[in-house]
Amino acid sequence: MRRLRACLTGGLLLLASTNLAAAEPPAVLVSIKPLHGLAAALMQGVGEPTLLLDGTASPHGYSLRPSEARALSDADLVFWVGPTLEAFLVQPLDSLAGQAELVTALNLPEITLHEAREGGLWAGHDHAGHDHDAEDEADAHHHDHEEHEGHEEQTKLDDHDEDGSHEEHGSHEEHGSHEEHEGHEEHTKHEDHEDHEDHDQHGSHEEHEGTDAHIDPHIWLDPHNAARIAEAMTAALVRADPANGEHYKKNLATLTASLQDLDRSLAARLTPVSQKPYILFHDAYHYFEERYGLTPVGTISVTPDQRPGARRIAEIRDLVQERGALCIFAEPQFSPALIETISEGSEIGAGTLDPLGAEVTKGPDAYHEIMRSLAQDLTDCLTVSG
Repeated sequence: MRRLRACLTGGLLLLASTNLAAAEPPAVLVSIKPLHGLAAALMQGVGEPTLLLDGTASPHGYSLRPSEARALSDADLVFWVGPTLEAFLVQPLDSLAGQAELVTALNLPEITLHEAREGGLWAGHDHAGHDHDAEDEADAHHHDHEEHEGHEEQTKLDDHDEDGSHEEHGSHEEHGSHEEHEGHEEHTKHEDHEDHEDHDQHGSHEEHEGTDAHIDPHIWLDPHNAARIAEAMTAALVRADPANGEHYKKNLATLTASLQDLDRSLAARLTPVSQKPYILFHDAYHYFEERYGLTPVGTISVTPDQRPGARRIAEIRDLVQERGALCIFAEPQFSPALIETISEGSEIGAGTLDPLGAEVTKGPDAYHEIMRSLAQDLTDCLTVSG
């Protein structure tokens, strides 16, 4: 009898162990903190995704450390924006993460993409930033790497038009339309959603080559885009871990509702400063600006890896006067010296915007905190300076 009890007990323990192993969540690797925040919210109660880059590192020119390469090789799922932003990941994804399912946000179907704005001097100003003199070209070789320029996906939230909260400042029709905004190009929608989404989960050079290098990649800076990315993440999680599929779907419903609330609150906060002009370190906020009807008038950097010389600095100073720019915004990933040079001797206000969340704690609330911080930093400077 004792032997029978021992066998039964051992069998139950083995069965329990097997069930635990089967229910273990997938190993999820996420490239940047905003996307990691979405993944962490979806995985709450099941597991935690791994963050590749913290907010202090720029995706441009990054090199994987050995521990990060190991995490990539061990991953079951990889969530990233795409090669336009994280070019450093293209080869490692093919060589190290060949068995992992890959969700490339830039390639998701049913989203609208925009080309990056060119020249750095906008609103009808001549794109003189492309015509560098010899000093500009010499200075360009000494600038630290900077982050790629911004880009947007457009996804409708179910109740977006019901309350009319973005009829003036948030609608894609008014602020994101390719017909109304020059330099913006509507991304061709994929005809076969299901087939493309299945293909999108696997990394390959064939997939990478389908991403337009001229597209603005900061797609997460619109809550509508974030909702679409979260849907794709959830689908991948359910495929990889069907035992917890209902939990992921429940978390998605909660996250989608919170993104709707966030969208409304950001619109209400930013509307009072929407017509106040400002200048950016580089063009990383296109989607945020289109969603909430903001008024940027130019950037300091013409390209992410090019330091402006004397002519460019003079152009920016002229732009400040000509457009009545109230604020100029730096980023924590890069030296503020250029901001100080531009603003020296003027009354323009200075602030900092951070699209990657350098000071934000990673986790399920990170995406919301990053977006709220952007709104707060913009309104703080534009309100005081205006």
